[in-house]
Amino acid sequence: MKGNLKKEELHKELHREFYLTCEKYYIFELLTVAAGMMGLYTYILRGEVFCNAQTGNVVKMALEFGRGNFRECIYYLIPFMAYIAGTVVSEILPEKVRKAHFIRWDTMLVGIEIIVLLAIGFIPLTWPHQIVQVIICFLCSMQFNTFRQAEGIPMATTFVTNHVRQIGINIAKRIQHKDESEAERKISRHGNIILAFFTGGAIMTAASSYLQEYTIWLAVIPLSICFIVMLRSDLIYEKAMLDLKPHGH
Repeated sequence: MKGNLKKEELHKELHREFYLTCEKYYIFELLTVAAGMMGLYTYILRGEVFCNAQTGNVVKMALEFGRGNFRECIYYLIPFMAYIAGTVVSEILPEKVRKAHFIRWDTMLVGIEIIVLLAIGFIPLTWPHQIVQVIICFLCSMQFNTFRQAEGIPMATTFVTNHVRQIGINIAKRIQHKDESEAERKISRHGNIILAFFTGGAIMTAASSYLQEYTIWLAVIPLSICFIVMLRSDLIYEKAMLDLKPHGH
């Protein structure tokens, strides 16, 4: 019992000064590029549904409900429920994966995303859009709930609203001369995440007319880089730290 307590205290102390590979800022940038691609993919090619976050879908759902178009209302309810399901799963599975002491849930999730997105590329655009909408909403929800902090800074990898807010907050701090260097660092970090999302979305939009359903495979590129780096850390550099949870969990 005492040994376990000492181990937990050591992990807490180590956690204050050390960030796991899955918490590195460049990993979050790559994940955000992929998320920008997924978001534009479902909007442009798969029925104009936002998969990254659900505010837009709730707005459209309310709009159709108010107009009395209840069938269209249900259309937007489906991805909304898929997003909730993704959050539930990403809360339950990590502990089970952690107990296996093989790789982190974070790494496994990115691997799952790669496999699923490769499979989605084979689904013709003539099939019901809800199939892909549900799948990508589910993936984005799990990614959002799993990757929470980049080197100590709370961040979302699937949408940018909070990053816009944080830039405003830190500009105000910079004007008020409150911890100038930290404010400037956060402005830069949040700004780059917005740029990463924008870049992913722009690439997806430009390529979609040429590659059609296969365009989603472009999102596999940044995800594959993340997966290789994270898997290597899990199996080699951070193998003894698999019990250590990322910040924010």
